[in-house]
Amino acid sequence: MPVQVESRSGVRVLTLDRPDVLNAFDTEFGKQFLDAVTDAAADPEVRCIVITGAGRAFSSGEDLGALAGTYEKGEVPELGTTLVERYNPLIRAIVAAEKPVVAAINGVAAGAGASIALACDYRVASAKAKLVIAFTKVGLVPDSGAVWFLSKMIGTSRAWELAASARPVDAAEALQLGLVHRVAEPDEFEREWRALADELASGPTKAYALTKRLLHRSTELTLDEQLDAEVEAQTEAGRSTDHLEGVQAFLSKRPPKFQGR
Repeated sequence: MPVQVESRSGVRVLTLDRPDVLNAFDTEFGKQFLDAVTDAAADPEVRCIVITGAGRAFSSGEDLGALAGTYEKGEVPELGTTLVERYNPLIRAIVAAEKPVVAAINGVAAGAGASIALACDYRVASAKAKLVIAFTKVGLVPDSGAVWFLSKMIGTSRAWELAASARPVDAAEALQLGLVHRVAEPDEFEREWRALADELASGPTKAYALTKRLLHRSTELTLDEQLDAEVEAQTEAGRSTDHLEGVQAFLSKRPPKFQGR
C-alpha cells in the first residue's frame, strides 16, 4: 500500500510510502491518500493526524517520471484537471479537518509535496529536511495553495523570492522564516513529532477545530465579521464538555483531562 496507516491513542499517522520515487504522486496514490485523510478527519476517535514520508523524502510532488512518455512525444497533460481532481481536494481536506494536522517533514518536500506540508497546522522538520517551491524549475506556477500559504506566513515579498527562485530552503532557514515550528536532529525527529501529536491528541479538540476555522476565515473577513464569527465559535466551544472540564480543573488546581467533546 502506498499509504501506511497507524492508529494509536487518538493519533492517526499517515505515511506516504513510495520511497523509490520520493513519495511522488500518481493518480492511484493521490486517491488513496485523499481517502486516508478523509477517513481520519471523519473518525471521532482520531484527535490528531500526522502526515509523514517513508525513506529520504516527505514528498517530491507530482510523479513526472510516470509522465515521461507523454512529454517525450511533445504532449502535455491537462494539468488543471490534475489539480481539480487530485491536489485541490486534498488541500481542502487537510484545512477542513476539525482536528490538528501535523506535517512531520522527514526529508525533501518539493512542489505539491511542499504545498501539502504548508497546508498542515503544525510542521516539525528533521534537520535534514528541505522545502522547495520547485514549480518554476519546470516552467510552471506554484499550485495546491503554495502561494496562498506562503504569503500568509512570510508575506508576498519573501513568497515571491522562494517561488521565483525555486531554491531549496533548509530546515534551519525554514524555522527562521516561520515555515516550520520545530526542527529536530534526525535521531530525535520521530520522538519530537510523536510527542507533539500525543500532546495535541490529549487537548480540547473542539476548541482546536473552532480556532482553526477562525484562523482560515480571518483572511477573508472584516473585523466586524470576524468578531461575529468569534461569538458563534465561542458559544459552540462554551457548550463543550471540554470547556466545563477545563474550568473545573482550573478551579481544582489540577491538569484537565480533555475528552475531545
